[in-house]
Amino acid sequence: MNRSIISVVLSLVAFCGAFAQKSLTVDAEYTYRASEDVSLGQAKQTALERAKIQAIADAFGTIVSETNSMRMSNKNGRSDIDFLSISGSDVKGEWIETIGQPQYQINYDGETLVVTAKCKGRIREIVANGVDFQAKVLRNGTDDRSESETFFSGDNFYVSFTSPVAGYVAIYLVDVGNMACCLLPYQAQQDGIYSVKANQRYVFFNVDEALPTEKPIVDLYRMTTLFPVEQNQIYIVFSTQPFVKAADAVGKGQLRELKGDEFQKWLAKCRKRDTNMSVKMIPIAIKKQ
Repeated sequence: MNRSIISVVLSLVAFCGAFAQKSLTVDAEYTYRASEDVSLGQAKQTALERAKIQAIADAFGTIVSETNSMRMSNKNGRSDIDFLSISGSDVKGEWIETIGQPQYQINYDGETLVVTAKCKGRIREIVANGVDFQAKVLRNGTDDRSESETFFSGDNFYVSFTSPVAGYVAIYLVDVGNMACCLLPYQAQQDGIYSVKANQRYVFFNVDEALPTEKPIVDLYRMTTLFPVEQNQIYIVFSTQPFVKAADAVGKGQLRELKGDEFQKWLAKCRKRDTNMSVKMIPIAIKKQ
């Protein structure tokens, strides 16, 4: 190998190193005071998500946000976030995986529910712009005006998706029993991968909106619950690089599923290997009529 080639190789190594993503293991904690209309399940979920965002903000800082419902400041190197809403896009990092089980402390200040969430996890600094795909959870309609995070038993469930670049997408629902159900790719698709084109709007789980070749295999979903209120999470996973869904099996509800912890391990492994992967988590509530 001559000197000029060596020089090029060293330059490439230095260039890649300059854009390497920094990762840390952190302890996260947040205390959430819930309003009267918030259930215990919702409060625990909110406290946990805010703990993660606070830990990322403390480690890597925040992005100037146009969201009027969130105020941010920085004091002595620590980001002080006044959460009136949750936005993971306002921090300069992302939560890669949770280590162990989150811990919760439940207290009451008079009639006010107070939940403290603690967890340990691995976070990664965002040093490059990821793909800003659009995904919305839709209730009983296929246009984006039907976007909702609250469903009632019997409601139809759809997801709209658009990406500025071609790539691959998977959709999971993690239920109240911590089981992760694979909704997309469709069950009849045997290769475990779903590709999408750039700048094309997709509406999943609706036959009328499906591509002609996919109409016979579209899975339809209707929300149901045995509880007064059930908290679920929808995960939309996208990458410009091919990836295959997690290993799962058909469960009692005839859905492909795996344990929530195994799903999180699969997702963490994918994100470690693929810095182009983006994940959007949308919490939803299902209520009895």
